[in-house]
Amino acid sequence: MVIEILTALILRKFKAIDYKISFFSYVFNAFVGRFISIAAIVFCIGLFEKYAIFKTSFTWYWFIYGYIVWEFGHFIYHYLGHKVRLFWCLHSTHHAPQAMNLSVSYAHFFLEGPYADVIRTTVCILLGVNPPMLFVIMFIDGFYGGFIHIGEQLMKDGKLGFLYKYILTPSHHRVHHAKNPLYMDTNFCNLLNIWDRVFGTYQPEEKNLPIEYGITREMKPNSFLDSYFGEFACLIKDVYKAPGLKNKFLYIFMPPGWSHTGDHKTASKARNEFKEIQRQPIQNELASDFSADPKQIVIQESI
Repeated sequence: MVIEILTALILRKFKAIDYKISFFSYVFNAFVGRFISIAAIVFCIGLFEKYAIFKTSFTWYWFIYGYIVWEFGHFIYHYLGHKVRLFWCLHSTHHAPQAMNLSVSYAHFFLEGPYADVIRTTVCILLGVNPPMLFVIMFIDGFYGGFIHIGEQLMKDGKLGFLYKYILTPSHHRVHHAKNPLYMDTNFCNLLNIWDRVFGTYQPEEKNLPIEYGITREMKPNSFLDSYFGEFACLIKDVYKAPGLKNKFLYIFMPPGWSHTGDHKTASKARNEFKEIQRQPIQNELASDFSADPKQIVIQESI
């Protein structure tokens, strides 16, 4: 991060405001969130290790297995962080910065780390990943998880050459942090993209669709308080105004953008609408190309 800042200073592209949210989040998490996370990890290991489906040893082949399992746990936590509104309130702080740089990896609500570690540690321990190997995986994941937040000013392309086809790169993670409808709620894994491909959430960066960072909710630009507590305030307002106990409950656990009126503004709906708009010109073009022969239209649509 120091190299990134120095490079930005030399190129006269450094903006202190781009680091504001991340800096205050880091200061708060360093004194509170970190200790809760450590306690959560130790608690989960002690509670669930005896229930592991089998035992593994610290060998290269079990390490590969362990890392795949870790990515599965990471996918679950990260997916829920986007699809359950209460968890989005914890995770949205990480998406609030409106520029990408290495400090963004420190922008987290202080309770997100413990919640993430409970899920990831529990999944790994129950599926047989032994604790020493788990700690090594955590170290690698933490290092690489910080690296993929590298900004365009230090690494403009971010695709890492041929590795782009096999792992998640800074380019993939920039897509994840975008608020463009096509990009939202994609690329949940950290290093291996296996689970994104399995569950259909993999999304490469489109050449003609520049990334717009931030969250879709209108917020005060670069405000630490709004990025940290803004989503909680919105959730409390929606729960208070919602008619009936059922709707109040649903606002807490349904995806962000869900509405009891049926006028949903979820990421999935925005993504589907964007894809539909993109398809329309193609369908119209095909219809005009084959208008002279209706049989060809039927053949083309079946293809």
